[in-house]
Amino acid sequence: MEDLEVRKVYQVLPDREATREGCVRVIDESGDDYMYPSDLFVRVKLPAAVVRRFKRRTQARTRPARRSIRRAG
Repeated sequence: MEDLEVRKVYQVLPDREATREGCVRVIDESGDDYMYPSDLFVRVKLPAAVVRRFKRRTQARTRPARRSIRRAG
């Protein structure tokens, strides 16, 4: 969990498999997306302008092909 900071906003990526396992897929400090236990996070509703910024940032990032499930820790 060294790639997470307390009280920081992290972008959640849709992942049904992660949800079924009680996890969320987030982009952490390393810049990669990993599955973390959902009880480590609190969902918040962000203003539309902030959501648009996250989307632009995600689109600008070139992501490798999705790999198998990677768990943090």
